[in-house]
Amino acid sequence: MTHIATVTTELELRLVVPGGPSLPVIAGLRYDSNDPWAVRVAFQTGGEGDGIVEWMFARQLLTDGVAKACGEGDVRVWPALHGTDRVVNLAMASPSGSALFEIDRDALVEFLQQTYLAVPTGNESEVVDFDAELAALLSR
Repeated sequence: MTHIATVTTELELRLVVPGGPSLPVIAGLRYDSNDPWAVRVAFQTGGEGDGIVEWMFARQLLTDGVAKACGEGDVRVWPALHGTDRVVNLAMASPSGSALFEIDRDALVEFLQQTYLAVPTGNESEVVDFDAELAALLSR
């Protein structure tokens, strides 16, 4: 029997604007044990259409970024202080632009702890049925 666990939370991030005040951005974080290595972050942009942009990150990248600078290229994560608040910086780049967000460290840690309760480190491969995944790919 497969145990399916989903962990979700909604956080207010701060979009860092060079030379201006940071802007609040609502982000929904989602972890699904069916894809145990990934965390999805949906940013509410308030733009046209549904106004949501979704990125997917390695759970380990976010975890490591709580304590030390990590990542390279399009996504980088590192701990910092915003005044006296402990934050985690999340820098993202794409062909359409780049953004730097500050995430409340404690809120991110709480979310990540819940994901590790759902699927502990090292157990990710135990919740994925690789034979079924491969069969599904080959049947297309």
